[in-house]
Amino acid sequence: MRNGLYIETIRHLHCTVLRAGGELDHAGRVRFSACIDAVWGWSVGPVLVFDLADLDFYDSSVIGVLAMAMQRMEEQESGRIILVRPSDHLLSVLRLTDLLSRVELRESVEETVAELMLDGSARGSPSSQDPRLSTPAPDSSGRQRP
Repeated sequence: MRNGLYIETIRHLHCTVLRAGGELDHAGRVRFSACIDAVWGWSVGPVLVFDLADLDFYDSSVIGVLAMAMQRMEEQESGRIILVRPSDHLLSVLRLTDLLSRVELRESVEETVAELMLDGSARGSPSSQDPRLSTPAPDSSGRQRP
């Protein structure tokens, strides 16, 4: 089991992938929320793809993070949240809190990114840009990890 929370962000042309692992508790919620704020404008919408499969532990903070992003999208009247391979427990909690209907579910990050790129290309989005730029999330001191 990992100690603490790690977050990796990957910028794609049509979405931003946020992978989290380790332990997401109240302290981690603050970092994860700050990370979402930092990448908010990376994709049109935005389209945020959450891969939380590597979380060893999470409490209600994960619901708070997702609900905050959902609320912000509703206020802006745009955006999408896609959850990749959510655990049965997380699905159950999302269902109980009536948040499940506000997210999209997928089985693979790679397939999701490919699907979004095809959808974006079909709409005439520029395809000459580099579709993938990887940026690590800041560590607990606010510095970027190598």
